[in-house]
Amino acid sequence: MSRTVCGKSAFELWGHGATTDDLRTSLLEYPAENMAQYLQQNSTYKINVYTFNKTLVFEDRIKKIDALDFLPFKGTVNLKDPEHIFCLLEDYGSDPNDIPEEPFHIYFGRWIADGQRELIRSYSVKKRHFIGNTSMDAGLSFIMANHAKVKADDLVYDPFVGTGSLLVACSHFGAYVCGTDIDYNTIHGIAPYGIRESTRRTGSHKDIIKPPEDFSGESHVPVSMAYHLSDIFADLLNFAAHHLVLGGRLVYWLPIYRPEYCEEMVPLHPCLTLISNCEQTLSSHTSRRLITMEKTKEPEDSDRLVHLADPRFTPYQGHNSFREKYFSGLTKKNGKDAKATPGNKD
Repeated sequence: MSRTVCGKSAFELWGHGATTDDLRTSLLEYPAENMAQYLQQNSTYKINVYTFNKTLVFEDRIKKIDALDFLPFKGTVNLKDPEHIFCLLEDYGSDPNDIPEEPFHIYFGRWIADGQRELIRSYSVKKRHFIGNTSMDAGLSFIMANHAKVKADDLVYDPFVGTGSLLVACSHFGAYVCGTDIDYNTIHGIAPYGIRESTRRTGSHKDIIKPPEDFSGESHVPVSMAYHLSDIFADLLNFAAHHLVLGGRLVYWLPIYRPEYCEEMVPLHPCLTLISNCEQTLSSHTSRRLITMEKTKEPEDSDRLVHLADPRFTPYQGHNSFREKYFSGLTKKNGKDAKATPGNKD
């Protein structure tokens, strides 16, 4: 809970039920010896009431707390700095247009810890001096940092750093961070970037095609070249395999055209073990999957040819058409919206 931005709080559940009578029965069945150490006469406590999808006035909250008088609280109430905090949680569903009079379910337990949801607010992109049109929000950045198990004095490198959202989250945990990006304007805070930009890589002397023997001009190194997604992932995994420490982690987003997705699309490497594969749905036809891999062995010369012996390590070429499929889906959606919307005669 000292790291997560996904969980609001953690509780030790003492009882629950669909009604107050069910809750009372459940609480009375909870082992008294498990309660005793938190209900001592020389202890202090308070009870909070949390309602989800409904707001209760103060008087109603007090009534609900008073209804718990059958519990053997022997300590003293302390609202400012209690030793123990207990919580009554009521679930009124998730539809703000259809809030029931009584809760669907009620829970009671001892508060253990809060998560780090406030990090999403304190590191909000709205507070940043420069962001792009697809700058990663703080919540996702901290999720990636947690998947990577980033801790103090770690070295984190982002080869597609963009506006630096991931590095901001990693630096919060005390890591040394660095990054690179092909887009000069983005690195220097001049212009936005995103999925609408085609994938490119910098040119190098390796890309120079051998000129004819009678060629007398200078060799030309291209500023940038087309860079297919399948090649990006192959290079990314190879780079991680060679430069991560054993136990180090590679965490990245894999764009997916959902109608065609299968597990075989996730790039693999003999030196990296797949730890998790989590989907974030973007639309009915697209999503991105958060891939986490851990380095479990050092690379060997034989790894270069492993894709010939095992097709699992062959780069999946279908990623290369993701942008076209993405915009194809947007075009179809916009077309449907246009047909559904009456034309304006003006």
